[in-house]
Amino acid sequence: QVQLVESGGGLVQAGGSLRLSCAASGRTFSSYAMGWFRQAPGKEREFVAAIKWYDFRTLYGDSVKGRFTISRDNAKNTVYLQMNSLKPEDTAVYHCAATARGLGLTKAEGGYDYWGQGTQVTVSS
Repeated sequence: QVQLVESGGGLVQAGGSLRLSCAASGRTFSSYAMGWFRQAPGKEREFVAAIKWYDFRTLYGDSVKGRFTISRDNAKNTVYLQMNSLKPEDTAVYHCAATARGLGLTKAEGGYDYWGQGTQVTVSS
């Protein structure tokens, strides 16, 4: 089992920045990749970014490319999402996810086995 706890959400003005953190515990040695998804009210969950645990390969959703950066600190078992140039449409609950299946980076929700409770990000115009 892997437990994921997100933090760092909050209220920010458009154009501002936030950094989200996702701390993993439990059987973290088995985590192959971690990702971020977001869900706005009345919308489907959307892929944001993912990163492999043992190399630097990353994958981004089209709506955040060039603005968001995913990174990880293996020593701290933590993944970060640096969000810059935030827009009101980035407002959502952001969830951290992890998978140990070794199938490669994926944008699909079904590709992840463990999920955090989420942290709210609100961007005001």
